Amino acid sequence: MATYILQMMHVRVLILLAIPTFLAACISSQPYPEGVVLPAPTSMQKVRAPKVGQEWIYQVRNVFNQEIVDTVTEKVVSVGAEVRIARSGLKAGPLPDEIQSPWGYVLQDPHWSPPQRFDRAIPLWPEELSIGWNGFYRTRYQVPAYPGSSYYWGLDIKAMQWEKITVPAGIFTVLKYQTEAPYFESNDVFRVANYRQEDVWLAPEIGRWVIRRGFGRYLTTGVSWSNAYWEDYLEWELISWK
Repeated sequence: MATYILQMMHVRVLILLAIPTFLAACISSQPYPEGVVLPAPTSMQKVRAPKVGQEWIYQVRNVFNQEIVDTVTEKVVSVGAEVRIARSGLKAGPLPDEIQSPWGYVLQDPHWSPPQRFDRAIPLWPEELSIGWNGFYRTRYQVPAYPGSSYYWGLDIKAMQWEKITVPAGIFTVLKYQTEAPYFESNDVFRVANYRQEDVWLAPEIGRWVIRRGFGRYLTTGVSWSNAYWEDYLEWELISWK
């Protein structure tokens, strides 16, 4: 029964979000990334292993108006039981670290605000780099700045298709996948419902995504999904890597 209720909640959220998400796409000034669809590779692809000094630089844009929000550098600074990626913005300065343990499984995710420290690491990308792969993960997280309380987190990951796509850093073969967090708990007590979605273009050869585009929406008491509040709606695009 509990599973059925969660499934119905998921369906309801998606239906209620359909109209505002469609409208957001219509008014967006930042074009949706378009790659050339490729056939699936004949052999299983692997993501590049981490090494100290690997680096990725992204230009971050507001999807609504194409404004450059920041230019963010992410650099592997330690590899071991945990892989730590230090981050800094040209405008924002030092940013919270990303921590993976093991590689490909995020323990501390700083890409949403506030950052999340998971009780159990969950995949950053599909565990199998193959079209149609799907996984759903449940865990809890804490906000590092305010330890002591934890919140439910559920994430669905779907591998969609292989593409060849061009970004300022070059031309890459990528696996496009989508993540959804349809009914997670927020540490903000005034939020009564939450939804996040991302489309990600992962380039296994560089060990990172070349594009990451995502948004979040939430409700407070008395607000319907047609008037839901927006979190950031951002697109990260790779401009260099090593």
